[in-house]
Amino acid sequence: MRQTGSSFKVYVYADAIEQGISPFDTVVDEPVTYRSGAQNYSPHNYDNRFEGRITYRRALADSRNVPAVRLLDHVGIQNVIALARKFGITSPLPPYLPLALGASDLTLMEHTSAFTVFPDDGIHIEPHYIRRVTSYDGAVLEEPRPQVTDVIPPEVARTMVAMLEEVVQFGTGVRAKELGRPSAGKTGTTNDFTDAWYIGFTPQLTAGVWVGNDDKRISLGKKETGARAALPIWLEFMQQALQGSPVEEFQNVVPLEKIAPTKQVQVDVPDTAPPADAAEQGLTETRGADPAPKPPKPPPPSTSSSPSPQPTHAGSPITQPH
Repeated sequence: MRQTGSSFKVYVYADAIEQGISPFDTVVDEPVTYRSGAQNYSPHNYDNRFEGRITYRRALADSRNVPAVRLLDHVGIQNVIALARKFGITSPLPPYLPLALGASDLTLMEHTSAFTVFPDDGIHIEPHYIRRVTSYDGAVLEEPRPQVTDVIPPEVARTMVAMLEEVVQFGTGVRAKELGRPSAGKTGTTNDFTDAWYIGFTPQLTAGVWVGNDDKRISLGKKETGARAALPIWLEFMQQALQGSPVEEFQNVVPLEKIAPTKQVQVDVPDTAPPADAAEQGLTETRGADPAPKPPKPPPPSTSSSPSPQPTHAGSPITQPH
């Protein structure tokens, strides 16, 4: 069990969307202080900058911390905890505002399984190892019946998929575009870079990666964020796992980019602007930078074949098919 960092924000946003908040509603990303118990709590953003008025769409894609804490305060801590329980989260969840930023220890299994609610149109299927047991002639001897729970309405799940797709399109998960097929997900990084997370999904498969040391006091190193340390492992695994599978779109999900022209919103930073510290986060784009030149076309492939490279990292991500 380890702290999840910003990957926990999905439960806060899902509760907010269910309560009627729109991805195009705005929030002010500015310094704020809350009184928590006998202490003051002042959340800050990863880049130690503030973007002023932005949409929730932007806030999630770029993983802004202050808007997430403001949102948790608005929708109610106990409401988010109750919803997380419906997602299948069973680990203790402390009822205070830093919960929005992942100040709770979860297992990789429960966190990854919870993410399947989004591509599965709002239902949660209890994780199980065995699909069925059959005899030599195909007769079913045993078939588990995992618990199925309605967690959020389908329209809320689809909105969350659209928002998490934008994490990949122009947010902290932009490297996942290298998968070459529709995907969505969320990065997570804890204080002092001790834990790095990426949980992402395609229409067919959800996988989660956590990177860290057994001793949580040992840092992975400066700037070893979820985007830099965990996402490449997820990408390598998914490239292999989905090899030969058809490219599928998320069903009944309307991209927010198609809805945006119908929304008149006054903001200080455009929704699709890359983060100012993209290079430091291990992303491939930086704000204001000229696009990289396209590489020359590779030579035609030879007629000989070579074996595919095998993964070099130890262990495998947690996965759950849909």
